[in-house]
Amino acid sequence: MWIDSHCHLDAPEFDGDRAAVVARARAAGVQQIVLPAVAAFDFDTVRELAHAHGFVYALGIHPLYVMQKASEQDLTLLAEQLARHHGDPRLVAIGEIGLDFFVPGLDAERQRFFYLEQLKLARRFELPVLLHVRRSADQLLAGLRRLPVSGGIAHAFNGSAQQAQAFVDLGFKLGFGGTLTFERSQQIRRLAAELPADSLVLETDAPDIPPHWLYKTAEQRAAGEATGRNEPAELPRIAESLAALRGWSLAETAAITSANVRAALPRLALPAHG
Repeated sequence: MWIDSHCHLDAPEFDGDRAAVVARARAAGVQQIVLPAVAAFDFDTVRELAHAHGFVYALGIHPLYVMQKASEQDLTLLAEQLARHHGDPRLVAIGEIGLDFFVPGLDAERQRFFYLEQLKLARRFELPVLLHVRRSADQLLAGLRRLPVSGGIAHAFNGSAQQAQAFVDLGFKLGFGGTLTFERSQQIRRLAAELPADSLVLETDAPDIPPHWLYKTAEQRAAGEATGRNEPAELPRIAESLAALRGWSLAETAAITSANVRAALPRLALPAHG
């Protein structure tokens, strides 16, 4: 069984064929999907999708939405939602939270405020976190050392080997997805090959981070070709890259990475999730 540890199934890109996307994922052997929220407006949506399809979800405020649509009142709403649904076994984490210092023009201090406040909620509700990491690994680690949480997943990890080990030492797994399929992604492929086997999880981040066979160049997009939409059914093919790097069979890759997701998100091991 495959587990997609990070997929935005609620995204508008799936509005036209969401049920078919889920059916294709199941046909491909993806039996569990983690659905993170990005802002208060989709707290209800991800929970409802998780219950409708037998998936699991996380509630949190993404650093990019901190700048666009979030207010401090949303932190209060998040705390209320976590309290109300804490007994829901399909609520497995707080996320997607973190820091983004890649996109220009973002307020670093406002991001840090929301990040630290959400770490406090993770501690209060004893939940792991799903971390957004873009040119922010050291700052995220500093926050985790200040406010330790019960582990989680550093999603779409793209840091150094030293940063990777620091996350692992703090109880985190590292997410790898479509970027792994590009031969030019040498650092990510090296990390996937060399990190401890029990630190790796697979994800799609669908509809984003398409693997190489779906990727469209700027020239192709300018010529009118549609952007290649990623979806969870692509996970087993993405996994072939990890299997090749590690010398594992696909069955071994599925077993190892799925066990790692369950270790990172302990509520996934509850009977309600099969």
